Amino acid sequence: MIWIAIRMLTANRGKYYAIIFGIAFACMMMSQQASIFVGLMRNTTSQIRDIQGADLWIMDRSVDFIDDITPLSDNALYQVRGVPGVAWAQRLYKGTSRAQFPDGNYKTLLVLGLDDQSLVGAPAKMLVGSLADLRRPDAVVIDQLGYRYLWPGEPFETGRTFEMNDHRAQVVGICLASPTFQTLPVIYTRYSLALNYAAQERRVLSFILAKAEPDVPINEVCNRIFQQTGLLALSNEGFAWRTIWYYMRRTGIPISVGTTVFLAFIIGAAIAAQTFYLFTLGNLKQFGALKAMGTSNLRIIGMVVVQGLFAGAIGYALGLGAACLIEFIMRLRMTTIPPVNFMAWQIPVGTAVAVGIIIAGSTLASLYRVIVLEPAAVFK
Repeated sequence: MIWIAIRMLTANRGKYYAIIFGIAFACMMMSQQASIFVGLMRNTTSQIRDIQGADLWIMDRSVDFIDDITPLSDNALYQVRGVPGVAWAQRLYKGTSRAQFPDGNYKTLLVLGLDDQSLVGAPAKMLVGSLADLRRPDAVVIDQLGYRYLWPGEPFETGRTFEMNDHRAQVVGICLASPTFQTLPVIYTRYSLALNYAAQERRVLSFILAKAEPDVPINEVCNRIFQQTGLLALSNEGFAWRTIWYYMRRTGIPISVGTTVFLAFIIGAAIAAQTFYLFTLGNLKQFGALKAMGTSNLRIIGMVVVQGLFAGAIGYALGLGAACLIEFIMRLRMTTIPPVNFMAWQIPVGTAVAVGIIIAGSTLASLYRVIVLEPAAVFK
């Protein structure tokens, strides 16, 4: 009976392709837009994820996300170091600076100033050069996407120079860093050099990176820091989610992407349900003949469900494959622009659930006509 159900489905090629197209279109749009949303939210936390070695981010209580910087006093660093449970704490500068290149052009760069001695916060992987080169005079390390943006089409090489705040900077290395939400080139340098590259302010300490002692829970250390210093301390994951929730509350990204996903679901459901219903009406004679030969309603229902699952599986595979292909092409072709799409494992699972709902609605709309069908009506 399964073979007969599939043969009935594929016999009418026009309606069969229409059902698959509707499901594939909905699946592609939902998964592709969802991957864009996840990619954008992921990019907002790129600096948090790239920091290596630290468990805690300490900041002013007014900070809502990674780019919302309220400078701290230098005394805050020593206060944090004195909190029980803190193994070590180091400075981190984060800010933007305008760079002037030898050709006279100006570009805005994202500057991260690392502790001069430990270099805590440095990128995990170097493509050209080494982290030890940061201790050289005027040394900076640039991320690979920023290098391609500033010098498109040119091979990776060190030794390039530019100026920031009338101070010389020399590229001594190229690192692999996560794409940022603002798509600015990322520059890593020592804390003392970062202060020269930044605009002069009375307070310049952006964040404090700390490491909790192995035998003390991170949440307990965060509470101790808040009680003794009045500063907000968050784990890497906690600060990342705080940043993501800020962008979800304060920007129109969730509404825009959610609207597109909802419309894709509605359009796909409408096409699949209407076409599947017309397909069932066109095959009422066949279903009536099967009933006349003694096929039960339960078996007929099973045949319709098999038809829906068969079309849904093919449409889901084609739609998800198309979304992954689009993401692959974008990553392959967009070498100077940070990739936005990120296909997390939750997206295929959620899309499969949505496709299941579409198939369930489509089959339920058709089952009633099949169940109430009288076999004698076929022979009139």
